[in-house]
Amino acid sequence: MSRFFIYRLVGKHTQSLFSNHKETRSQWGSFKTALRSPQFRVHSSSAGYCTTVSARNVVTHTHHAQVAWNRLLHRQWNLPRINTIAQAFCLSLSLRSHLLIPGIAAVTCGKLAWAQKKRAPPLDPYPSHKSLYTRAKNGPIFITSLILSLIEFFILIGRAFYISCLFTPSILMGLVVELCGPRFRKLWLETVHRTLERAGPAFIKWGQWAATRPDLFPKDLCTQLSKLHSDAPQHSFAYTKKTIEKAFGRKLSEIFEEFEEAPLASGSIAQVHRASLRFQYPGQKSKSSLVAVKVRHPGVGESIRRDFVIINFVARVSTLVPALKWLRLDESVQQFGVFMLSQVDLAREASHLSRFIYNFRRWKDVSFPKPVYPLVHPAVLVETYEHGESVAGYVDGMEGHEWIKTRLAHIGTHALLKMLLVDNFIHADMHPGNILVRKKASRGVFKTKKPHIVFLDVGMTAELSKNDRENLLDFFKAVALRDGRTAAERTLKLSRKQNCPNPEAFIEEVEEAFKFWGTPEGDLVHPADCMHELLEKVRRHRVNIDGNVCTVMVTTLVLEGWQRKLDPGYDVMHTLQTMVLKTDWAKSLSYTVDGLMAP
Repeated sequence: MSRFFIYRLVGKHTQSLFSNHKETRSQWGSFKTALRSPQFRVHSSSAGYCTTVSARNVVTHTHHAQVAWNRLLHRQWNLPRINTIAQAFCLSLSLRSHLLIPGIAAVTCGKLAWAQKKRAPPLDPYPSHKSLYTRAKNGPIFITSLILSLIEFFILIGRAFYISCLFTPSILMGLVVELCGPRFRKLWLETVHRTLERAGPAFIKWGQWAATRPDLFPKDLCTQLSKLHSDAPQHSFAYTKKTIEKAFGRKLSEIFEEFEEAPLASGSIAQVHRASLRFQYPGQKSKSSLVAVKVRHPGVGESIRRDFVIINFVARVSTLVPALKWLRLDESVQQFGVFMLSQVDLAREASHLSRFIYNFRRWKDVSFPKPVYPLVHPAVLVETYEHGESVAGYVDGMEGHEWIKTRLAHIGTHALLKMLLVDNFIHADMHPGNILVRKKASRGVFKTKKPHIVFLDVGMTAELSKNDRENLLDFFKAVALRDGRTAAERTLKLSRKQNCPNPEAFIEEVEEAFKFWGTPEGDLVHPADCMHELLEKVRRHRVNIDGNVCTVMVTTLVLEGWQRKLDPGYDVMHTLQTMVLKTDWAKSLSYTVDGLMAP
C-alpha cells in the first residue's frame, strides 16, 4: 500500500509540473533541442516544440518530484528488476496521455534501475531527531571507551611485566641448556614446570597441551609437562550461587534441593559441586537426581584472553632468537588457541557429551555423563553425577584384579577404535584421571562383576578431515608393514602447509630406522616405542603435522601406555594395525566393533 501512495505522489508532482502550461505559455518556437532534466537524465535531439513555464513553479514542482523519485528508487525492496520497469510504465500511464515527456522519463528510469547492479543506499532528505540525539551521545561514549581501552592497556602491560619477570630464569637457562650436562637440564625442566604452575590457567593449559605435542617439543620436556597439576584456588560459594542464578534466571533453591558448598574438585577453568535437583512437579515422589555442577572461575575468560595475547607476542619474538627457534612456539600457539576455546566454553562441552552419547548409544560397557538440559550455559554446566573409581588405581598396580584389568584394556582399545575409525570424533584427553571404572554384576549363574568405563571431561576433542584421515590410516598401515619410505611420505602429507627444510633427509632416516625394526632384534622393539622415535625424528627435521592429526596420534600413544600397564600382553598398536590392514575395513569395522561391544 505504501508503494501505491509513492507512485501516486510521483504522478501528482510530475503532472503538476505541466498542468498550467496553457496559462503560462508565452511563445512557441520550432528549434532543435537538447533536453537534460537533472532528475531523469533524459536527452532528446529531435526537433519539436517546448513551452516556457514560470520559473518559480518549475523549481517548486521539480524539487517535490525529485524527492518522490528518490524515495521510490532508493527503497531497498527485494523486487525483481522487471518489476521496476512495470512500475515505471504504470506511473507513465497514470498521467495524461498527451504528456509524452513524463512517459519517456518513466521508461528511461525503469531501464536505468534494471541495469543498476546494486541499489544506492537509502537517502533520507529530512534528518531524524533520533539520529541527532545519537550523534550527541557519541562524545561521552567515545570518551568512556577510550578510558576503558587505556585501563585495559595498562593492565596488559602490568601483566606482561609480571610474566616476563616470572619467566626470565627459565628463558635464560633455556639459552644454554644444550651446552650443559643432564643435571642442569633436569633443573631447567623442573624450573619450567614450577613457572607454568605459578603463571595462571592459560599457561597451565598451554603446558598440558604442549605435553601432547612430541612433534614440537623434546620428549623429556613433554614428560615433565604432563605432570602439571591444574589445581587452582577455589572461588567462593557466593560467586557460585550468583553465577548459577544469573545463568538460569532462577534462585539456587528453586533449582536444587541440596547443594554442597564445598567443591569436589577445582581446576584451572572451573570447579565442580555435587547437588541434587528438585522434583519437577510439586508432590512428586521419586528418587532425586544427583548431578555434578561445573561453574567457571570468575574472570577466567578475560585472564586467558590477556595471557593469550602475551603468549602470542612471546611466540613471535622467539622466532627472532636463533637459540629458541627450535621450540617453534609460533606454530604451537596458533594451534593452542583452538584448544583453549573448547576448554573455556562449557556449553561446547555439553554438545560434545551429547554427540558421544549418541555415538555409543548401543554400547553397554561405555558411557558418558549426560548434560541436563536446559541447565547448560557457557559459564555453568549441569550433568549427571557418575559414580566410580579412577582407572589410575588399576593402572598403578592394584593386586588381585587381573581379569578386570584385561577387560578394561579391551574396552578402552575398542572404544578408541570406534572414535577414530568409525565416528571420526575422538576424546583427546584420555589420561587415567578422566576415566572412571564401575563394577556391575553379570546376569549369569556365576555372579561375576564386569567393568564399566565412564569417560569424563570431553572438552578437548579431535576431528579429522577426509584427507587427513586417509593419510593417517595409510601411515598406520605402513608402520604395520614396516614400510619406512611410505610411512615417511605419509608423515610429510599430514600437514596442509609442509615446509620441512630437507624432506629427502627425513625419508632416508626413517627408512634406516625401519630397516632395523624389521630385523629380529628390531622385532623386540614395541610398536609404540617406534612411534615415539618417529615423532622425535619429526621434531628434529622440523616436519609439520596438523594439530588434530598429532592429537590423535598422541591420544593413541597415551591410551597404549596405560593399557600396557593394565595388561602387558595386550597390544593396542597390533589391534589397530590388524584393523587398518583389512581392505574392506571401512565397511566391516563398524559392524565388527559394535558386535564385540554391544549387548
